[in-house]
Amino acid sequence: MKTQYHINDKGFYGDFGGAYIPELLHSNIEELLQNYKAVLNDDKFKEELKTLLRDYVGRPSPLYYSNRLSQKYGVQIYLKREDLNHTGAHKINNTIGQILLAKHLNKKRIIAETGAGQHGVATATVCALLGLPCIVYMGETDIRRQAPNVEKMRLLGAEVRPALSGSKTLKDATNEAIRDWINNPEDTYYIIGSVVGPHPYPDMVTQFQSVISEEIKQQLKEKTGNENPDYIIACIGGGSNAAGAFYHFIDEPDVKLIAAEAAGKGIDTNHTAASISIGTPGIIHGSKTLMIQTCDGQIIEPYSISAGLDYPGVGPMHAHLAQTGRAKVIAITDSDALSAGYELCKLEGIIPALESAHALACLNHISFKKDDVVVINLSGRGDKDLETYTKHLPHGKQN
Repeated sequence: MKTQYHINDKGFYGDFGGAYIPELLHSNIEELLQNYKAVLNDDKFKEELKTLLRDYVGRPSPLYYSNRLSQKYGVQIYLKREDLNHTGAHKINNTIGQILLAKHLNKKRIIAETGAGQHGVATATVCALLGLPCIVYMGETDIRRQAPNVEKMRLLGAEVRPALSGSKTLKDATNEAIRDWINNPEDTYYIIGSVVGPHPYPDMVTQFQSVISEEIKQQLKEKTGNENPDYIIACIGGGSNAAGAFYHFIDEPDVKLIAAEAAGKGIDTNHTAASISIGTPGIIHGSKTLMIQTCDGQIIEPYSISAGLDYPGVGPMHAHLAQTGRAKVIAITDSDALSAGYELCKLEGIIPALESAHALACLNHISFKKDDVVVINLSGRGDKDLETYTKHLPHGKQN
């Protein structure tokens, strides 16, 4: 039974959510509202989604017991290996679902926004799979620092359009995608990559990503005899991987939910993306949520070493979970994330995405009890971040 932590019929999680949209987008959003639940509950749709997640994406993703990491921290640490999905991150869980929805709605043109590039790659991938044209908006700054993913998108047949305004990152790419959607309402479907934007996107993306926590429950039961861990830890920018990892545990009060957001160079600096820790309520990209802004409501440009976390807001679900105390939010600095990433490389031979490294860094910020069971959602792999990792590698550690 759903509790106060879940979305209501108006698209709100407590005080946050809704659909604050211009009149020109009303028909697009209304079409989704009228159709998405029926399509998602259609037996043919569910079977097609299940088959593609299994045979194309490679689900279920493994739940890996991290022996050396567990020894170091004195707890039982499991890594949910979303980095092993096709395209290297959790993002494809959502793009597979939304591309099938777009097909049911008879949309012929697909657009998306991306920050780290993982959502862009996942969108380009499913568009190639179904033979649909794809345009991905990406900030010029992110295009430079995520070059491998840009080349993957182009190789898959997508057009990558740079966003040249503002900080030239995820916020600005989202703005450009929304403008495109307003100008092309009839034939275009906008695949939003996170649990942000106007209702029903936060709920819809959460539903597609909830396969993560569904699998965690089944896998933990097999491995430990108990389907509930003591902690679930995940990073949040917009927060789709965290929403997926948390979903089936939200109404389990004994499971502690830990969200790692990007402190950047520190929450007391002008170089941060910690929208929950220092944010205030506001409206961004069609949704009421917590965001970093000036006292007169101007968005403060976010910063993070991780391209997927430098968003000035957060999904309304996470704003609500934090406000109610259901989730604990830990702000992780760039340096802490880098250290955690290097540690996983050294101890387990796994190179995590810098986004996921923020979640790993929480291990140093929590007082665990002996033998606590901790699941960390490893949302993506670090191939795209190799240049950053190498650039910041501590002196003397190159060999």
